[in-house]
Amino acid sequence: MKINILTLFPAMFEGFKGESIIKRAIEAGHLEINVVDIREYCFDKHKQADDMPFGGGAGMVMKPEPLFKALKDIDTDGKIIYTSPQGRRLEQKLAVELSKEMEITIIAGHYEGIDERVVGAFVDMEISIGDYVLTGGELPAMVIADAVARLIPGVIKKESYEQDSFYNGLLDYPHYTRPASYEGMNVPQVLLSGHHKNIDSWRKKQSLKRTYIRRPDLLENRELTKEEKKLLEEIKREIDFS
Repeated sequence: MKINILTLFPAMFEGFKGESIIKRAIEAGHLEINVVDIREYCFDKHKQADDMPFGGGAGMVMKPEPLFKALKDIDTDGKIIYTSPQGRRLEQKLAVELSKEMEITIIAGHYEGIDERVVGAFVDMEISIGDYVLTGGELPAMVIADAVARLIPGVIKKESYEQDSFYNGLLDYPHYTRPASYEGMNVPQVLLSGHHKNIDSWRKKQSLKRTYIRRPDLLENRELTKEEKKLLEEIKREIDFS
């Protein structure tokens, strides 16, 4: 998969590309990240990529010419995404959808945003990573790229991301590692038993319990299996008696 990222601050992505799972995915040929410096497409000697908004108001707006030129130069058939607090909220379902694309392009907005003519001419989707505003779209671009990249076949094991929070509509269960006892706190005995059926049942129950307590809204949109309904009733009784 290829991810193009258009930005005014390409240096911010050097560490992103050069560390951990993203670095290994690039080296293995599963992922290509093409960082495009928008200023390279500015036509004046000062490389000015922004200007004052028509109609007045605070802040500056990214100019259409450099973005038009950069996007035409990339000449992609893949989805073009603009990072915007007004966009569709990034959720696991959307990350899965995007991971099936061969190529996506992310425009990292800055200042007060980009000229709306760019959105009208090129953008397929606006994506927000939450109901808050950042100083620029570079961090959201990294979040989108990371959420998508880890789902690309070969980047991480399929069973790893299938157990993630939100992948199956529930929050993840608790995780433990060695030592089995630390500072008076012990790992649940079932995880040390080696009994895989009991471990699986415990994990399902803990996943449901966390979701019920922390994100009950997720259960409202989920069709529970018979086993999950039974476990959820047990959880409710345990909470009521606690």
